[in-house]
Amino acid sequence: MGTQHRLEGKVALVTGGSKGLGRYISKELARAGATVLVNFAHNEQTANKTVEEINSIGAGNAYAVKGDITDETAVKELIREAKEKAGGEIDILVNNATGPQPELGIEESTWQDYLDQLHFFVKAPLLLTQALLPEMKERRAGRIITIGSEVVQLGNPSFANYVTAKSAQLGMTRSWASELGPFGITVNLINPGFIPVERHEGIDPGGYAKQVPLRKTGEGTDIGNAVVFLASEDSKFITGQSLSVNGGNTFGV
Repeated sequence: MGTQHRLEGKVALVTGGSKGLGRYISKELARAGATVLVNFAHNEQTANKTVEEINSIGAGNAYAVKGDITDETAVKELIREAKEKAGGEIDILVNNATGPQPELGIEESTWQDYLDQLHFFVKAPLLLTQALLPEMKERRAGRIITIGSEVVQLGNPSFANYVTAKSAQLGMTRSWASELGPFGITVNLINPGFIPVERHEGIDPGGYAKQVPLRKTGEGTDIGNAVVFLASEDSKFITGQSLSVNGGNTFGV
């Protein structure tokens, strides 16, 4: 089976899939043959544009699904609508969505600033996974892939609210992998480096690129391809892992 068909017959839900890294992830999953559910919270126009672009690829289909992934009731409705549009169960969950990322020093920060990040990076994956687990356990198959960040290893100053929440994803991934492994469900974490997307408009990546062993920033497709690998049968014996996709900017776990 060729690379372009390695996810044929699979259904993937990508949170925050309409823009940024989510857009690239959604496209690569579709290119690999998956039916992709592009989740968005507010901007339906952007989501529909991404869906149109994916459907023009001519591989997997795509559908836009609105929903606040930090709200338990909204998540249940999102999953119901997603399965209805896809015409089947969800095989692959990609926890990618993010909110504002304010850079705050310790003295400037409030507990709410930390909670805001934890809502996106811990609460949302928990709610979504809980909603999908009964069917994944019954099928004894499933892929849960979370988009983390290299900041966990870098420990960026004046960014602890974000770094702390991203760090929590590492422990969550490992614990979930241990718990869900007996059911044939794999759980892995991908840590992108600095990859310019819409939110980075106007930022010169030159300084970052100089410190990276490969001497360049990554592209959105680099993350998309890593997600496709972890979503496919090629990675069936990989779980609980933290994969850095950042040109060698960090090493280790």
